[in-house]
Amino acid sequence: MQDTFFHLLEPSLLEGLQRGERAALAAVFERYQRAAYNLALRMVGDAAAAEDVVQEVFLRLPRAVARFRGEAPFGAWLRRMIANACIDELRRRRWLDCDSAPESLLDPRGTADLAEAQAEAWALLRTLPPRARAVLVLHAVEGWTHGEIGTLFGQSESYSKSILSRALRRLQRHGPAGLADEDNDGSTDEARNERHAHRTGAA
Repeated sequence: MQDTFFHLLEPSLLEGLQRGERAALAAVFERYQRAAYNLALRMVGDAAAAEDVVQEVFLRLPRAVARFRGEAPFGAWLRRMIANACIDELRRRRWLDCDSAPESLLDPRGTADLAEAQAEAWALLRTLPPRARAVLVLHAVEGWTHGEIGTLFGQSESYSKSILSRALRRLQRHGPAGLADEDNDGSTDEARNERHAHRTGAA
């Protein structure tokens, strides 16, 4: 089980999933579970909520896969399903419009098994309001464009840029000095660009 959406799904496995075969669904779940959970956790900031998102998406997958047209890699399509489900979960919990992180998201116990640097970054992310955290994760970690994020939220490209800019300024004020290396439009490292190129190039 790998923490990535970016590997090919064998045609036979996809066909089995489309036929509703339980073995195919189990294999797809095993392959993408960790990546799906990690994305959900970064976006919603709560382990139980992230588990709910992943479970919901995989329960819907046998029916939803009929809409998969192969215009992008299966993993990229699944990643978008997870992101959409995260936004729905944030709305359901009424966290999306919070101006600060809900108190339930500030509990540090979930970082005990992370490396120190990862735990510090995660702790910083959890201090952001849920909407800002979701935008930051999608753009800086997952490589989504501002246009894609705006569409996900039903907003414009400039909306995503504005949310991200405010999130980065907040992290720069309160986080490690290294965050100051990010420029205001949210451009990040080579890995993020490579992820985005992989997704758009295969579409």
